Amino acid sequence: MSIKKVLYRANASATSNSNRQVSIIAGNIELKVTSPKEIEGNEGDTTSPEQLFAAGYSACFLGALQFVAERDKITIPDDVSIECSAGIGAIPNGFGIIEVDLKISLPGLSHEIAEALVAKAHIVCRYSNATRGNIDVHLTII
Repeated sequence: MSIKKVLYRANASATSNSNRQVSIIAGNIELKVTSPKEIEGNEGDTTSPEQLFAAGYSACFLGALQFVAERDKITIPDDVSIECSAGIGAIPNGFGIIEVDLKISLPGLSHEIAEALVAKAHIVCRYSNATRGNIDVHLTII
């Protein structure tokens, strides 16, 4: 994929101190980040990079749904929700995000309209575009 012009650039940094602190350069987020205990990380009150990925994907997909609905002049309910689960596993050279499950709730819309919106959002969503062909993404309307 070739992008002709960068419209926005997100910046973050990770420091290598005893807490493996990650700070977003914009200054509005600071988290202790560790790998999950399942892949030799620490237990405790921390966040994993995969949780940040899942949060980003669900927020981005919600934005894509809202964009497509507005563009297509479809009113969606205020209580739309996206639940994202990112599964990690071993790959030949280490670990990877190997699957993503998105559960999309569009209460009050017919299943047919919800399916059409979800399919279009999956085309528009930046995370869907970034993962397409690399990760199995499962879309479920609940």
